[in-house]
Amino acid sequence: MASKKLVVIATHGDEDPERATIPFVMANAALASETDATIILQTTGVNLAVKGYAKHVRAEGFPPLTDLIRGFMEMGGKLMVCAPCIKTRAITEDELIEGAKVVAAATVVAETTAADATLVY
Repeated sequence: MASKKLVVIATHGDEDPERATIPFVMANAALASETDATIILQTTGVNLAVKGYAKHVRAEGFPPLTDLIRGFMEMGGKLMVCAPCIKTRAITEDELIEGAKVVAAATVVAETTAADATLVY
């Protein structure tokens, strides 16, 4: 088990491919360096957890987002999705990729206060 924890809050979807991609780059780097990593998707970032959505999001100079998300999940990263944000966008839990967990504010607060560092994109 890793001794450090990083939380990354991602608030962008396809409207800003770079800001949608970098959170997964950072979280994968953390996992590769034996740091626990959690990504929390909020606002339009919740779309990244919808099945099939990420395949059309591409940031120049970065690996495909679908590869980054797959690697993140395979390495044991935790993906959390804002409950009110998906409700606002009429996204249902069954539309989310496997392993995505829908959470509310109390969980976000608990995750960020327990982290050694939090990044926001």
